Amino acid sequence: MKIIRAGSIPSTQGPDAYFTGRVRIDSLFRSEEPSRLSMALVTFEPGSRTAWHTHPYGQALLVIQGVGRVAVEGGPVESVHPGDIVWFPAGVRHWHGAAPDVAMTHLAIQESRDGSPVSWHEKVSDADYGS
Repeated sequence: MKIIRAGSIPSTQGPDAYFTGRVRIDSLFRSEEPSRLSMALVTFEPGSRTAWHTHPYGQALLVIQGVGRVAVEGGPVESVHPGDIVWFPAGVRHWHGAAPDVAMTHLAIQESRDGSPVSWHEKVSDADYGS
């Protein structure tokens, strides 16, 4: 058994290379081998969002507060609210972030392959974010 005390892992800023706007990441849990699971609480300021990305085994998001936007490549931009769960299948290009005028916090749950839970791509354009 391992107990990870609340507040024992420092918050980090989402790197500019992978995020547009201000994003705070609170890594909650990264498992040890043979498990591949990790979880993070991510807070997006209004208008902030991820770049396009994929996950080797998919990703689940649980919206905690605020209003968010999510989209998969080729699909419409969807609005998400507290209590909503979003599932992105393995290898599907997608992005997620806050609404233009409201912050959003979600719990992100994913698994790693070869030590990485994500493959990052180009930033989401303003046109894609606003569509």
